[in-house]
Parts: sequence; C-alpha cells; structure tokens
Amino acid sequence: MAQDRGGRNDRNNREEVDSEFVDKLVHINRVAKVVKGGRRFGFAALVVVGDQKGRVGFGHGKAREVPEAIRKATEAAKREMIFVPLRSGRTLHHDVKGRHGAGKVVLRAAPAGTGIIAGGPMRAVFETVGMHDVVAKSVGSSNPYNMVRATFDALKNQMHPKDIAAQRGVKYSTLQARRRDLIGTEE
Repeated sequence: MAQDRGGRNDRNNREEVDSEFVDKLVHINRVAKVVKGGRRFGFAALVVVGDQKGRVGFGHGKAREVPEAIRKATEAAKREMIFVPLRSGRTLHHDVKGRHGAGKVVLRAAPAGTGIIAGGPMRAVFETVGMHDVVAKSVGSSNPYNMVRATFDALKNQMHPKDIAAQRGVKYSTLQARRRDLIGTEE
C-alpha cells in the first residue's frame, strides 16, 4: 500500500538508470480535491535527471497516480536540460550563489575527497550532474521546489575559465597560471 502512494523509503531511495540518464525522485506531494462524493487525490512529483557528465534538468509532473506523475516529471526534466562546466569532472570552477523565491543557496568548490555536503534536494542535483566534491548551504526556504530551482539558478551562473578568458581578452593559459600562483600562496 505504501509503495502505491510513494512511501518515505521509496521516495528517498528511488533511482533509475534510463539509457544514458539517471533520474532521482526528489519529492512527491499528495493533494486532495474535495468533491461531492468525498476526496479525490492527486500527486505532484519533482524529478531531477542527469547524465553524470555535466548535463542536468529538473521536471514537475502532476497526475492522479504516482507512476504517471513521475513519468511526466521525467519527460519534462529531459526537455529542460542545462550543461554545467565541471573542474576535473568533479567540482565547480568557482563559488556561486543562486536564488528562487525565498530559497537561496550557496555553492562552493571543494578539494578532492570532500564529497557532496548538501541537503536532500540539492544532493540529488549534484549526484545527477556528476559532481563529486561540493559544499552547499541552503538559506531561507526549505521547500524542495524552491531549493532545486535556486540550485539550478546557481549552476546556470557557473562559467568555464575559457569563457572568462575570452571575455577579458586574455589567453586561457595566462588565466590558469594566475590561478596556480594564487593557490600556491594560500597553501
């Protein structure tokens, strides 16, 4: 019975591999509509889909049954994918902030071996994008929809050093050399 309605264990551990994409169910919301004969229940699902190589998207689906809501959310997530540049395929290039409504997030690049230090909805995004080391903090709303949207806002603001070098009109190697000099003085 709990499986039909999306029980807590099912909700937190659901992960499917669909060809190249991994999808994670972030949240299921049960809503009731009161009608003459009683209550009609519907379900809303929030799903994050990614290829674990830098592409990620999220989707929202609503239906009378849980599997149908999840299917709709997964299809919506695959349509709205973004690319996130990753440093060494494991972390962010720079620290970044994101916001959506009252949900605010701060994402920080982390050294190798740190792991994913983040709350539930943000963790799902980082795992599906293929990030291995990141420190994230959610400030404000704990609503999963706002947290996921704020995380995506932050990831959209993530820039590759090659893009920054092009904007500044300097060579990429010069920019990387400056970065190495800065890191060398910090340690």
